[in-house]
Amino acid sequence: MTVRTWGLYIEGDYHPAVSGRTFPVENPKDGSVIAEVAEGAAEDIEIAIKAAERAFSVWSALTGAERGDIMNRATEILKRRLPELVTIEIDQIGRSRREMAAQLSRLPEWFSYFGAVARTHEDTVPPFAGHYLNYTRRVPLGVVGHVTPWNHPLLILTKKVAPSLAAGNTMVVKPSELAPITPLILGEVLKEAGVPDGVYNVVPGFGATAGLALSSHPRIRKIDLTGGTETGKAVASIAGKNLVKVAAELGGKAAVIVFPDTDTKRAVAATLFASFIATGQTCVQGARLIVHRSIHDEVVAQLVERTGRLRLGDPQLETTQVGPMVSKKQRDMVESYVRIGIDEGATLAYGGCRPEGESFASGYYLLPTIFTDVKPDMRIAQEEIFGPVVCVIPFDTEEEAIAIANGTEFGLATSIWTRDVARAHRVAHQLESGITWINDHHRIDPASPWGGFKMSGIGRENGLVAYEEYTQIQNIIVNLSDAVFDWYEDDNQIKRYS
Repeated sequence: MTVRTWGLYIEGDYHPAVSGRTFPVENPKDGSVIAEVAEGAAEDIEIAIKAAERAFSVWSALTGAERGDIMNRATEILKRRLPELVTIEIDQIGRSRREMAAQLSRLPEWFSYFGAVARTHEDTVPPFAGHYLNYTRRVPLGVVGHVTPWNHPLLILTKKVAPSLAAGNTMVVKPSELAPITPLILGEVLKEAGVPDGVYNVVPGFGATAGLALSSHPRIRKIDLTGGTETGKAVASIAGKNLVKVAAELGGKAAVIVFPDTDTKRAVAATLFASFIATGQTCVQGARLIVHRSIHDEVVAQLVERTGRLRLGDPQLETTQVGPMVSKKQRDMVESYVRIGIDEGATLAYGGCRPEGESFASGYYLLPTIFTDVKPDMRIAQEEIFGPVVCVIPFDTEEEAIAIANGTEFGLATSIWTRDVARAHRVAHQLESGITWINDHHRIDPASPWGGFKMSGIGRENGLVAYEEYTQIQNIIVNLSDAVFDWYEDDNQIKRYS
């Protein structure tokens, strides 16, 4: 099979890296190389930023309606190219086709929504005493940087690109080295839609080189990162030296809280989805099942039985329910946590090992894993594992459930399962969680703000708040009076200073 070499996407075309270096992209189902990609570094980031700076005067000068029209065209082109993008995403990260197709089918909504925001967003006319007209304008920041992860290559990128485009910014993207191909193809989509060359640029590479160069660049006006908490701290520290705005969607340890009035079959179905979707490789993964003690044993028994029936296999097949993990490194990390959990005294109720069979031998597969007898302070219940591992923790009272759910350094997402409406809202209001679902999990919409509390990040994706965070406010104050103002004239008039 011929392996394609992809270049950096700068100023509307593909280019080799200045160094000439490339790196391979693996298919996690069998370790085969699916592509070679140009390896960008600091000099390539500089070239991309200069291209974005040249394009800024063109893109920012368009009206919101004009940008909205272009984004609507991008919506239609994305829909047309979805089958191709789905297949490539599966080959990059190993997520099952049924999941990948469902996720990517949502992408056009972001361009449609933020295209409408660009067209309709209104500035303000704040009150101002005296004969003055006081109004604000939201103007784009300039060139922004996006640092994106491997687990949702296009979805997370789209959540950043759509609002920043709508607001009139240009950008440089540093995608994960594990999944850089679809971010490159998005450049083709945007160009066909009418986005001027240089507005959207992609420099694949590694965090220590390309990522560092982008995050530390003095002419970048905002860095928007999705990644691990430690990476987020480092990037925020680096960007802060340049007084650059930072948004960071970071780690999580989401809880699924199940109260005793919830049907056990529903609770188990909810946990399967929350915990094992994307092979557990998502920041809102249901890592902790906090279940009332009265239904704990029944839920665990059903959960183990249903988990044992999940179909692992080739992620390109429609019948596969769980694909491989993204890389050997990621699987090794999850396996180390399985050993930690056993050493801590938790009971391995299911999984924790690699599946048997020749079809799994070359890929990075791991059985979905269930731990019981977990104490809330165990490492497996506190640290982000980022894999298909769920820790089951019983509770007796509502207050105890809230304390356990809040008892980590993270605060990204939580789901509450109960038929009691008052309890659902009462509990939700006490959770230290940026996103809370009631009787659901892992739901998202382009209009709905997304982000976390505590060590799960700063800033928000989605909604008007995301659009506004890609702008800065200019305040214009107009004196409507023709009267002469002379501060230093001794005319016995009371003079207004402010």
